[in-house]
Amino acid sequence: MLINVQRVSSSSVEVNGSIVAQINKGIVCLICAVPNDTVNTCERVVEKLSKLRIFNDLNGKMNKSLIDINGSVLMVSQFTLAANTKSGNRPDFRRAMEPKQAKLLFDHLVKRMKDKNIKTKTGLFGANMKLIICNDGPVTIPMDIQ
Repeated sequence: MLINVQRVSSSSVEVNGSIVAQINKGIVCLICAVPNDTVNTCERVVEKLSKLRIFNDLNGKMNKSLIDINGSVLMVSQFTLAANTKSGNRPDFRRAMEPKQAKLLFDHLVKRMKDKNIKTKTGLFGANMKLIICNDGPVTIPMDIQ
């Protein structure tokens, strides 16, 4: 699973002119499922995201997790993370999982985050979305969890 994690002070998702989700302090996760991903991959992702220490402690050191700060997560499906740009100028997205399967894994991932009592919001899977991110730091961490 390919994930781009961004520490944010706020973020929102708009679809067709309406805000469908918004969070304050927390993380935005752009998520792309790839063919070998399973529910076990989702479990590893949930553990990593919930415990990733990217929030500042009192000394300004990134030492606190999403759980520690009682932060929120905004999860947005983004198949374009699987882009291959090695040849030509048009990205190839064949590395992304087929949408029907990817949605099942995305939904499972969201459910597991909520099961951990993490305030979790989502964009609309497969929709054309406008994502507004107030990146804090900026802190952006790409992850590839197998």
